[in-house]
Formats: sequence, structure tokens, C-alpha cells
Amino acid sequence: MTDPHLTKLDVDGPPRAIILVLHGGKPRSHQPVDGRSASWRRAMWLQRDIASRAHAAGVGVWSLRYRERGWNGGADRIADARSALDAVRTAHGDVPVVLLGHSMGARVAVHAADDVSVVGVVGLAPWWSAEDPASTLAGRDLRAAHGRRDRITSFKETSRYVERARHVADSAELRDMGALGHYMLTGSATWHGVAVDSSLELLTARARPTSTETIATPTPTASTTSESGNGPSTGELSCRSNT
Repeated sequence: MTDPHLTKLDVDGPPRAIILVLHGGKPRSHQPVDGRSASWRRAMWLQRDIASRAHAAGVGVWSLRYRERGWNGGADRIADARSALDAVRTAHGDVPVVLLGHSMGARVAVHAADDVSVVGVVGLAPWWSAEDPASTLAGRDLRAAHGRRDRITSFKETSRYVERARHVADSAELRDMGALGHYMLTGSATWHGVAVDSSLELLTARARPTSTETIATPTPTASTTSESGNGPSTGELSCRSNT
């Protein structure tokens, strides 16, 4: 197996915080994640697109490439995320981290959210179920965004998970992305806006400023809801091909 790979888009000087992007994957696969992975490429696009706004706020954006494409019970993917968080601390000390995950990446995020550096999780079209812990979000914040036309992961399951998280997290909210689907190709600018808005929102009250400036509070780009919807949990949990 290859080692987990980190792509780092850092700010000049010490960052106030880090957004760690976690890509999607498959329920089961031991194939290594390489440059052909559409899930990883989609996460890289997201990372590049949000970096300018994050950097303007003094926040670096890192992206993790897992060792393998599959969830495979979760232990190895969670270990990949924890290794990336260790790398953040080695590079930048105890700066706060938001985990920004798409699909399976959002599942990895909530399992690794109990790490000491993590202050919040942002899940885009997340793959969450009753099997995933909410206790890891204690003392942290959760933001989720899900479209009603998602046929890969379930809006209803996301709504249920957010409701569970409200009992333990400092805050938990779900943004209804309306007619958008799973892969974040249609409406990509909207998805990316929600991603960076939500991440910076969670960091606003948590970041440790390096000067008298603070992280700018973003303007929300989508509505917040806790309604239930439909969307079967099946198929590949990332991008269309080579995931």
C-alpha cells in the first residue's frame, strides 16, 4: 500500500487554522488511491477553489489522499485522517482544524472528530447512518449540506444524523441544497461556497488569531433546515468513475 498523501495549500506565515479536505470512496475496495481516482480529483478541485477565500482569512487548506479507496469497516480510513491531523500538529502546532468531507469523507470526519485539534466538521452530501457516532462531536460544531436529488447517499439519513448530533455537539445544522445531486458537479460553485462559508463560520469563534484581526464571518449561501427527504444509500460514495 502507498502512504497517505497530503496536498498542502498553506498561507504565508503561520496559519490561524487549517481546513482538512477528506475525499469520497467506496464501501469496499483495497485499490490504492492514485491520480485516476475521480473522488480524489474532485476533492482537489474543491481544495483549489476554496483556497483563496480561506487564505484571505489566514486559513490553510490541506487535502488527504487515503491509502485505499474503500471504507472497509472504517479503521484504516480513520487512521489515515488521524495521521493527517498529527501532520498538521507537527507543522503548525495546536491550530484548530475543521474537517471538510464529501460523501465517505464526511463519514471519516465524524469518526475522527474527537481528535484534540478538531473544532468542527462540515459534511457535503455525507454518507452517514445510524452506525456512525455522534459522541465524537461533543464540544464541537457540525454543518451538513445535502441535495434532494442525491441517489447515492440519503438526505433523510443525514437529517437523522444531524438531529442526533444536536444532543451532543455545540451546534448542528443541515443546509438543504434543493435539486442538487451527489457528485457536486452541477452547482459546483454553490457547493464550494457552502463548503468555505461553513468552514470559516466554524472557525470564527475557535481560531487562535496571530494578530488583532479575526477570521471573517461568511455570508450564508444556502438555507438551513432539519426536514427529512429521500435518497437511497447505495452505489459508489464519491464521484462517477474510477473512484
